[in-house]
Amino acid sequence: MRWWSVANFVSNAGTWMQLTVQNLLVLQITGSAAATGLSMSVQAAPALLMSLLGGAAVDRWPRKLTAAVSQALLGAVAFVTAVLVALDRLDMTTLMVLAAVTGVVATVDGPACALLGNDLVPVEDVPSAIGVGALVHQAGRLVGAAMAGVTVGFLGTAAAYFANGLSFLFVAAVVPFLRPAPGAAPKVSLPAQRRSAEPGMTVREGLAFFVTRPRLLALAGVTGVSAVFGRNYTLTLAVLVTGPLAGGAGAFGTVSTVLAVGGILGAVLGARLRRPSVKLVGALAAAGGLLQVVAGLSPSLAVLLALVVPMAVVESVSDTAGTAVLQTDPPARLRGRVLGVWGSIGTVWGLGGPPALGLLMELAGARGALVAGGLIIAGSIGAGYVLREGRTAAPVVLRAEEGDVPGRAALGTAA
Repeated sequence: MRWWSVANFVSNAGTWMQLTVQNLLVLQITGSAAATGLSMSVQAAPALLMSLLGGAAVDRWPRKLTAAVSQALLGAVAFVTAVLVALDRLDMTTLMVLAAVTGVVATVDGPACALLGNDLVPVEDVPSAIGVGALVHQAGRLVGAAMAGVTVGFLGTAAAYFANGLSFLFVAAVVPFLRPAPGAAPKVSLPAQRRSAEPGMTVREGLAFFVTRPRLLALAGVTGVSAVFGRNYTLTLAVLVTGPLAGGAGAFGTVSTVLAVGGILGAVLGARLRRPSVKLVGALAAAGGLLQVVAGLSPSLAVLLALVVPMAVVESVSDTAGTAVLQTDPPARLRGRVLGVWGSIGTVWGLGGPPALGLLMELAGARGALVAGGLIIAGSIGAGYVLREGRTAAPVVLRAEEGDVPGRAALGTAA
């Protein structure tokens, strides 16, 4: 698990280095901010439909081999991009194609690497392993974004892509040496692996499990409303800081740094979770919504900075708890497909959330969007909780049929 964490840190740092440089590269090629957003959408779009197939592939194929091959393919794409940039042969069309290929491979790589990490620890430590993964992600993001500027300044844009390619190869080289920990989740037996290729072991089975599992649907609802009306702090807080609070780019940079620090603290706390639940995810998301309301009313940058840390902590712990539920609730043979379903749903939120929030800010301003969004999050989760409690607590009296023994009418509870 230590080796896997080191490998993921290196990979995350390389990925964030490339993402930072790629945005600058698109601006350099096209001079258009819209084209930059389009390149990000093209890379994310394959997950909308292909995540279902990617999750099915993870369930059917050997997990270590799948993770190693997908990492190697991502590394190859990064190396090809580096060569094209170095030779000044990269145009917008080629960049879009490479971004789409990266998105397709990621639909397999994401669930494969997530579930492989869970195999390295005993079942009871999976929430902690997910928390460590979140911590590694946040740390890699900070380091990668910082290294991007240094790398481009001293070695050029191509070097950032080349470094990211090396980071993928490092992960691929580590994977063969990983061994499951004693007490880790049991592997699917060989006969079941053979059955996975049969018609019954299809994408439809994973989708059917997801839509008939109330706790997963509840998790999707909580995460969805939070993703659309909150969490997009790089958008809402940027407008708030540079607008009503009269700050500049430097002030928003400070806010972004504090958000990252809060995310790391939240990941550390999330790693200590032992029994994550959907109820905990909902409570944390509602608390985050209320903090967002207060942040929208901040009279000064100092007050906002004081609120940003708990906002980031709550978000990070909630994400860790939700991921733990998602990756441990389904049976082992279905986890890849369930993660595939989740990847498709998450892509909808990722593509639709920012435009919806942008429209809300156009109508209500930055403060209004934060306040309204926070109230929608907390109110929706609160209403869902009340409805759920009402359904589970309301007694159902079944009328005694003629001939029944008096006093033996059944009492039931609504499911």
